[in-house]
Amino acid sequence: MSIALRTLRGRTLTSRPTYLTFRADASGSIASRFASSLAAPEISTGRPSILRRAATVFALGITFTSFGFAMAASPAVPTVTALMNPPTAAESLEKYKPQSEEERAVDDFIKNHPIVQELRKREGFTEVRPHMKIPDGYRSHHLTGGLLAGPARIVVPPLVFTEDGGKSIVAISYLGNDLCGHPGIIHGGLLATMLDEGLAWCCFAALPHQMGVTANLNINYRSPAKADSYVVLRATTTKVEGRKGWVEGRIETLVDEDETPVVLAEATALFVSPKQAAVRDFLLPDLRNIYNEYLTDPHTVDDEHISIKLEY
Repeated sequence: MSIALRTLRGRTLTSRPTYLTFRADASGSIASRFASSLAAPEISTGRPSILRRAATVFALGITFTSFGFAMAASPAVPTVTALMNPPTAAESLEKYKPQSEEERAVDDFIKNHPIVQELRKREGFTEVRPHMKIPDGYRSHHLTGGLLAGPARIVVPPLVFTEDGGKSIVAISYLGNDLCGHPGIIHGGLLATMLDEGLAWCCFAALPHQMGVTANLNINYRSPAKADSYVVLRATTTKVEGRKGWVEGRIETLVDEDETPVVLAEATALFVSPKQAAVRDFLLPDLRNIYNEYLTDPHTVDDEHISIKLEY
């Protein structure tokens, strides 16, 4: 702090005219005194500062994007393998193998149910288990395909029939006793999750890049869903405009052909294919190159190699 400021500490300042006079021989002393207490002003025209800020933001964006890709690519080889060679619908059916008597009994009941037999005869429908198309390393982190799957929960992966072009879908599941909100009653949040996922499966084939995110989901609960029971999710794509797809659907009880199912919940939803999904089309060529390198010599591809390739 300068001597002048220390002298003024504790005093009340009043506004009054100030007259400054300088002697020629003292100007150098005054200049040096002020130079010692005041920082030199930064001279800027404004344009370099804006450019510098833009460059900084761009650099940070590239850095964090590359870091995100690098994290997502670990473990590298299994992820790239799954991305480059996703299972076909037929392979997804073969990929699931029941691990217990409960799973085998549930799986056999679904596969041999009259509704399933009839759906297999319909032209334009494809039988698939979507959860089995998720890469093995990621499936355990998936909500319905991993955390909620297993004994007393979603006992077997849903068996799904999709109509060509994203027109409609029928999915059959078995819901165990560990998915309840009230005793013996399936939690309504699980039904909402199933509707969100099932309606999305329905319309994805009709959207750009065959993917989308939920923009809106409206649900009406009609009847309690009992635990330890089979349910059917039915959905239909009602409209598609550009990147937007509207879907309606319901979850009902699984019954025989001569019985009337009980509707448990109904929903309408809007899905939007994000503009950023187009970035995937630019990434896949490099991922294919990495995968081909791995097939030629596995020792040349590791997590660091993946990170470098994706740093753009």
